[in-house]
Amino acid sequence: MEVKFRTRRLEKCAKEHKEAIRLFGRQLGLRYMQRIQDIQCCRSIDDFWTFPAFRFHELKGDRKGQSSIRLTGQMRLIVTFPREGVVKVEEVSKHYE
Repeated sequence: MEVKFRTRRLEKCAKEHKEAIRLFGRQLGLRYMQRIQDIQCCRSIDDFWTFPAFRFHELKGDRKGQSSIRLTGQMRLIVTFPREGVVKVEEVSKHYE
């Protein structure tokens, strides 16, 4: 899948481990980079459901239209699907906050 990013900073963190670690800390930064690589290996959104480590699910309420992928503990990667074959990384956030 093609990965797009809401901000240049999120894109830079996906490509440069030093930037990811500086922004998110070591554990979360490395996991962020790993998840982006995992997403790029997926062929369609259906693959997200079969990837157990993702704990992928659609969000509800004011976050309807967004989905969540687990990074660590309470931290989640929030994504949207603007069109077929494209995933847009919206943010990294604490779940249920």
